[in-house]
Amino acid sequence: MKTKILIVEDEKHLAEGLKLNLLLAGHEVELAENGIIALKKWREWSPDLILLDIMMPGIDGITVLEEIRKENERLPILILSAKDASVDKVNALDKGVDDYLAKPFDLNELMLRIERLLKRSQWSAKSESSDDNILDTFDGDSFSFSNIVIDFKLLTATVDQKKIQLTEQETKLLKVFISHVGRPVSRKELLETAWGYDGETSTRTVDNFIVRFRKYFEKDPKNPKFFKSLRSVGYVFDIK
Repeated sequence: MKTKILIVEDEKHLAEGLKLNLLLAGHEVELAENGIIALKKWREWSPDLILLDIMMPGIDGITVLEEIRKENERLPILILSAKDASVDKVNALDKGVDDYLAKPFDLNELMLRIERLLKRSQWSAKSESSDDNILDTFDGDSFSFSNIVIDFKLLTATVDQKKIQLTEQETKLLKVFISHVGRPVSRKELLETAWGYDGETSTRTVDNFIVRFRKYFEKDPKNPKFFKSLRSVGYVFDIK
């Protein structure tokens, strides 16, 4: 079965060029010239991957990304944008995008990134019914430490009987920390293991998630007990 790719791009010539190349590569392709049409086609056509521009009339790409992530954390989304500042990339990654490529881009690089995301998505789907490979240090669908219970099926954490809804990105990162409990892990390793990003992705992404975890799980976020920083190294998850 052919994979379905939705291109969300208001620059017509670019959209048509991308469509042609993806069709030649054996994919089914649909176009959306703005965010409203993009959300409609996402719901009705159920694409396997979305190429998403940020700057569009009406609803911008980040808003489209946020709306999709409210309902689907797994759909691969790759942003193509003329906005190549680090802050824009970090913001998009924090909102849940899987990859980010600045315009102008190399077509061969884009095609390789698309294939990588599709393969990762297929692998993830196949592994859903079995224990996550990252969780090789404990069994089951939950993990407890101190007064905290993390439920990986429901994507929730319970802290002192207070329930917190987690995103899939948060649970992925938590799984990596749990599988490396007591061992220092670099920001780069956390990015690569949790989401498959290469070393070029800004490490500030991890730092932003650590801030959240400390707010969720630490009694004193400024003096963390569990999610500790290691200068010039990264972080360590300590539950002793």
